[in-house]
Parts: sequence; C-alpha cells; structure tokens
Amino acid sequence: MNAPTPIAHVTPEVHLREVPAALLAALKDRFGAQFSEALAVREQHGRDESAFTTVPPPAAVVFAESTTDVQDAVKLCAQYKVPVIPFGVGSSLEGHLLAVQGGISLDVGRMNKVLSINAEDLTVTVQPGVTRKQLNEEVKSTGLFFPIDPGADASLGGMTATRASGTNAVRYGTMRENVLALEVVTARGEVVRTGTRAKKSSAGYDLTRLFVGSEGTLGVITEVTLRLYPLPEAVSAATCSFPTIADAVNTVIQIIQLGVPIARVELIDANTVGLVNRHSKLNLREQHMLLMEFHGSPAGVREQAETVQDIASEHQGAGFEWADTPEERTRLWTARHNAYFAAVQSKPGCRAISTDTCVPISRLADCLLDSVAEADATGIPYFLVGHVGDGNFHFGYLIDPDSAEERATAEALNHQLVARAIAMDGTCSGEHGVGLHKMGFLRDEAGEGAVQMMRTIKHALDPDNIMNPGKVFGA
Repeated sequence: MNAPTPIAHVTPEVHLREVPAALLAALKDRFGAQFSEALAVREQHGRDESAFTTVPPPAAVVFAESTTDVQDAVKLCAQYKVPVIPFGVGSSLEGHLLAVQGGISLDVGRMNKVLSINAEDLTVTVQPGVTRKQLNEEVKSTGLFFPIDPGADASLGGMTATRASGTNAVRYGTMRENVLALEVVTARGEVVRTGTRAKKSSAGYDLTRLFVGSEGTLGVITEVTLRLYPLPEAVSAATCSFPTIADAVNTVIQIIQLGVPIARVELIDANTVGLVNRHSKLNLREQHMLLMEFHGSPAGVREQAETVQDIASEHQGAGFEWADTPEERTRLWTARHNAYFAAVQSKPGCRAISTDTCVPISRLADCLLDSVAEADATGIPYFLVGHVGDGNFHFGYLIDPDSAEERATAEALNHQLVARAIAMDGTCSGEHGVGLHKMGFLRDEAGEGAVQMMRTIKHALDPDNIMNPGKVFGA
C-alpha cells in the first residue's frame, strides 16, 4: 500500500473580536480577585491537549464560584457581544476551548461541590467543576458509583458538554444516557433547567440532550444531575494476547453479539503494549492485547469470564491472566489510561495528533486493519487503543511539531481514517467531540442540511454568537 498523500494541516481560522476596555473594567470591578489578565493565566486557559499551538490566548479569565457568577459574567459579555469560552480542566483533545475569536475564558473549576446525593433514586446533582474521581470518592460510602471514565480526570461539566464516553461505555453507556437534568446559563444570562430526576419523561422537547454534546456553544452548564449505579458485588479483570489484531477484534465481536454483559473490553496493539510496559514498569506480553473487566455476582463474573475465555481460545487467544485484587486491577487500568503519556514520552519533544472514530461493531475489524496498514506504510510512529466493545478506537500519530511534512502526513492519515469510518456508517468522533479539528468531517457525516439545522438552533439561542464561537460548525 502506498503512503497517503500529505495534505495541508488544518489550521484554525482566527478572527479576533474586540474586547472593550470598558468590559474588562466591569469584570474586574465585579469579580475582583476572581478576575485575571495575567499572561500566564490566560495562556493556561488558551490551550488544551490538542495539537493546535498558534491560537492567541483569551483576553482575560473569570473564575466563577456560583451560578450567579456565571450569570453576571455572561450578561456583561453579552452586553458587549464578546465571546465566552467555558473552561473545566483543559483536557479536551479537539481544540474546544481555544479562543479563535478572542473573548473571555470562564473557568468553572471552583464550582466543585456535590450538591445532593439521592441514593434511593440512584441520582446525584453536582456543580460542573466536580471531577469524576472526586464524585466517586464522595459517593462510595453509599455503595454507588458513577461509571463514565474517559481516562483523564475530567470535570463533569466538560464531560457533559462533549458527550464523553470511555472504557465502561460498553455496559453503562455514555454521558448521553447518564445525564438526567441540567442547569444552564444561556447566552442572555438567563438560568434554565432541563429535565428532572425522574427516570423518564415524554414532556416537551428533550432540551437536556440538546445541551449534552453542545461543546459550550449554546450555554454554560452550571449543574448536572447524573445516574449512579450500585457497586458490583464482584469485579475481575483479565488480559489476553493475540497474534493478530483481527483475532482480537473478532473475539470482541463474538462477545458482544452473544450478549455477554462485559463491563470493559479494551484493545491495545502490540506496539502500544511495549510503550506501556516501559512507561509503567509492567511485563505484559508484547502482542495485541485485550484488557477486560467483568462486573456482577461472583457466580455471574465467573460465568462471563469462562465464556469469554472460550471465545478467545477459538480466535488464537493465549496467555489469559487474571487481576482479581483492587490493586492489580488499578495497576492495569492506570497503565491503560497512561497509554497516551507512554507514547508521547517515547519520542521526546513530539506532539500527538490524536483522533477517534466509532463504527458499527460488524465493521470494526475492516476499519481497524485498513487504518493500521495505512499508518504502517508511512513509517510514522503511532499508538492504538480502543474501547472496542462499542466499536470505538483511537489513533495517536507522534510527530515532530516543527516538521510540516510529518504534520501533514498525520493529518492525511486522520482524514483517511475518518472518511473510512463515515463510509462504514460510523461517526467522525465517538467521544472526543468536534471542536475545531473535525468541523469538516461533521458536514461529511451529517450532511449540509443537518448542519444548517444546527446553525439555526445556535442562532436562535445565541443570536450574537458569543458562546464558544467558531466551534462545531465554524459559525
């Protein structure tokens, strides 16, 4: 196979809007020490984990500590028609929080209280700055947990805004299925509530789903009500190695199609297993590997594991190893979550062009194998991990940030991968979101008519285009 033809890097369009001195003075007067124009603070809020490096930072940062703070900041910015960019912990990967039209960064990280735990109803209400690890620490005494785990210790407001997913999605779903209700400050500074704590509703438009995944372009999320789940009685994890990626993926396909209620099933390719071994001081077999976890009763977990082991054996799976203690499981999953850092540290000074797609499970093997062959043909270093139980996988291409050729090659690989996924009735992003990087792919996937409908909704709710402008579809 020939290497892909390099294409020009997708550079974000930067059109800075004026931020009047009168607005900065008004924000400083209202927020005092919660307001900063310091360059270091602005630069921290003007970058994320994406590969974009050339966008100027926001003009100032406001640190909100309450819904009233968010209201007041948005109202002042609306008065001057200045952009507002919500900021959580800065872990997004597609340029979601970059100030491509200038404006004010609104940091909600100090809004970090768990407001109410309703254990009897399996629900919890939190402020947007609460992180997933913090939430699980605060609810564990109730015997409940929140399962959505995107890897990074992301804020729940940001996870809601990007419709995050992660390793547990194959069993517990994504943020889309687990957000029950929201409090949102609109572009006019009004507070609206969507949804309730009831398990279901058929009352009116589903505004909660509208804001879940809106990436800060429709409003600022100030409260989130979430589903919780009982901690499983028994948990067991296992690894299994395979000679080929096809064998590993076909094992997963059969597991899912047989209805085995596996909680997590992750693919790590042989190259990435090696990177993880060296970074996390492990001695995992350096072959293509599935990392799996089973939840349920002791008998149920044993039955699931035996079924999966039989299926894996039919597809050349070998070296089944169990991690039954919490310490062993934590070590394995921490290593998996650190795969990104293991890869980046393997090539000092590099940047990772990271992308994800999701396809129907029946097309996963074809999509993965073609994408691996393309990447191998270029010789560019990469890492590959996947939440393959739901057809979602991630590539990270490691490039010299000063090499235009390497960057263009990585973008070409990304383009071909996403185009392939869309052609297979998949999506341009299973969980990273659109942000800046995938705006063109959204048009390819949804069609111009659907994107225009999104623009119409955006204009109706945000006529002056101040809520995180320039993202999702560029308007």
